[in-house]
Amino acid sequence: MNEQTMSSLYSLIPLILIFVIFYFMLIRPQKKREKEAQAMRDSLDVGDEIITASGIIGTIVVCKDEYLVIETGSDRSKIRIARWAVQSKISS
Repeated sequence: MNEQTMSSLYSLIPLILIFVIFYFMLIRPQKKREKEAQAMRDSLDVGDEIITASGIIGTIVVCKDEYLVIETGSDRSKIRIARWAVQSKISS
């Protein structure tokens, strides 16, 4: 190989290192969090207390594939929400 080819290869090394660092610091942890959130949403069952992405706290009364019906407040009002809108599970 000539000197110009070696020079261009050496100039690519920092770019490759930056991509590797981005992968291990940003992309991989984000995918892990998404996988954990999906596992939590898949494990939801009737009686679980949840918090939605908009901050509504309620107890699950109906559990379907794509949506949930939650009961909120002391007046026992019911709200139908998408399963993906559940942010966290408080208790079971």
